[in-house]
Amino acid sequence: MLSSRGLQLQLLACSVLLLLLFQASNAKKDLKSACSTCQQITENFNKGFDRTAKQNFGGGNTAWEERKLSKYETSEIRLVEILEDVCESSSFECNRMVEEHEEHFETWWFKKKTKHPDLHKWFCIDTIKVCCPKGTFGPDCNSCIGGSERPCHGNGACDGDGTRGGSGKCSCDPSYKGELCLDCVDGYFSEVRNDTFSLCAECHASCKTCTGATNEDCGECKEGWEDNEACVDVNECAKEPSPCKEDQYCLNSEGSYSCIACDDACSGCTGAGSDQCQACAEGYQDVEGTCTDINECSQSEPACLKEHQECINNKGSFICICSSGFEEKDGECVQQNDATEESEASQTISDPHREL
Repeated sequence: MLSSRGLQLQLLACSVLLLLLFQASNAKKDLKSACSTCQQITENFNKGFDRTAKQNFGGGNTAWEERKLSKYETSEIRLVEILEDVCESSSFECNRMVEEHEEHFETWWFKKKTKHPDLHKWFCIDTIKVCCPKGTFGPDCNSCIGGSERPCHGNGACDGDGTRGGSGKCSCDPSYKGELCLDCVDGYFSEVRNDTFSLCAECHASCKTCTGATNEDCGECKEGWEDNEACVDVNECAKEPSPCKEDQYCLNSEGSYSCIACDDACSGCTGAGSDQCQACAEGYQDVEGTCTDINECSQSEPACLKEHQECINNKGSFICICSSGFEEKDGECVQQNDATEESEASQTISDPHREL
């Protein structure tokens, strides 16, 4: 058994390892984040440069100021005005980077701008080295898989592309897979393929895998299709018993089917509508092949059997209500008393929109 001291040492070693892994993970994130911040700074700097292109010192005698104080176009005042607007006040990382490298901006502005007009390349890539040229990654700006001109052979994204972080591994586009993003995923086939280029095209809708564009080129059929010298649709609705419930009808579609509720007039059906019933539901009758509502209230035998009741027909059924001047009590329709009538009359006068 481990002693208490040995157990403590093991726990400490695990904690140190976890901390190192956490720090390494954060370091990679920080490298990508630093490049993103620098990119934003240089983009905003260029916007500020364009915005101030036609400005001047703003004083009363611009000609004298430009002659004596140097031109606004290349002045320190213009540089300061541009730098003031490159960061949001709430962006700590952006403001920290600008403050930390203020001297570099001055050097580029006064000495390097003409020879190195691309501020992002000069500042972010070559000087403070938080970014890499497009198509490269990592501390040494190594080429992404597939080469810097076409990272991941044009079929994916290189992890860390353009930054000093990342692994350089490819995250392939949806149609592609493999370390080089040259292979096709299931449902696609290589229309064109060589060592450096691959074009994946979609298989026929019936194919799970394929070698070409038609249903005859399937390697394996998708569910809902069957191999009959080509992948053809399975008509699930032709199967016995039906895959649908008794109160539903089956509608076949390519590679699948749907179960749809029968019309209310039907007791079982073969399709949509009251003319596709296998039998009529209770309260309906067959009239020239269509299940039609029975008007129970118009039958020779009265539907409502209690005294002072009226019959109201509705689809597939009917209801019995008390006639005007009567109210239901204990399941019987009894005449309303004078007090009730006077009360209702009074409410009707005070609220003419009240339903009777």
